Amino acid sequence: MMEFRDNELLSFEATGVPVLPVADASGFVENKGSRIWYSVYGDGAPLILLHGGLGHSGNWGHQVPALIEGGYRVVLIDSRGHGRSTRDHQPYSYELMASDVLAVMNLLNLEKAALIGWSDGACTAMVLGATHPARVSGVFFFACNMDPSGVKPFRPTPVLNRCFARHKADYEELSATPGQFERFVEDVGLMQRTQPNYSTEDLATIKVPIMIAQSEKDEFITKEHAEHLARTIPGASFLLLEEVSHFAPWQQPARFNAAVLAFLTQIAAKVESTTSERQRYGARTLIDPDMSASR
Repeated sequence: MMEFRDNELLSFEATGVPVLPVADASGFVENKGSRIWYSVYGDGAPLILLHGGLGHSGNWGHQVPALIEGGYRVVLIDSRGHGRSTRDHQPYSYELMASDVLAVMNLLNLEKAALIGWSDGACTAMVLGATHPARVSGVFFFACNMDPSGVKPFRPTPVLNRCFARHKADYEELSATPGQFERFVEDVGLMQRTQPNYSTEDLATIKVPIMIAQSEKDEFITKEHAEHLARTIPGASFLLLEEVSHFAPWQQPARFNAAVLAFLTQIAAKVESTTSERQRYGARTLIDPDMSASR
């Protein structure tokens, strides 16, 4: 069977991505003035997927089946104001959206989870890893910046136009405020232009395992910025996804899924190694009590 590819997003514009499996659980959690929608699939180690700006959790339709098959309990979240989730008057911020992820984790009694973040979802995941490392087993950070210097000048392309058209259609179908798409775009855009603002010193304090994944043809983020993140965050790794752009999870999902699963295997092996060492020698003999969160 030929591997599915949609490099020009023609399929995505026309029909979106495959419909998600039936959820084992779904609902809303109230947090800081918003109702945050979530859904849960499969059994195994908890894994939270955080979508990009203007999108929604259904954008992970190519990924969820593969991750369930890989043995993970997959949690999807609609970021506040996106998809089915509501928002109040508060401006968007990655810190606020990170608090929404924590609210879902608390509701589901998830002490710790791996995070797969795409674009704005990657920023949210990184913020959560930086501020609550005890709750995060690792972050796969795909296609985003941690300070404004990493953003390319915007240039419209047919691929971007197709993506935007699908986002607009999905917003009008799912949102509690379907007539406010233009305001939604403006408000999210303000956050994207001004946040986040992590300094080199801030990045150096991040202690959880990080994979910085960058696409060869990303429309928004510079390769140099992604490499800077990988150099600066202690123990972080760098992965270049060739032939694809900011939309790799839709363009070549099998390759993207393989990269995610490889990262998850790596962090699981680190946890197992640290656990075995603790059992063998006792926790007090370890030089670094947070070894499981270092590369």
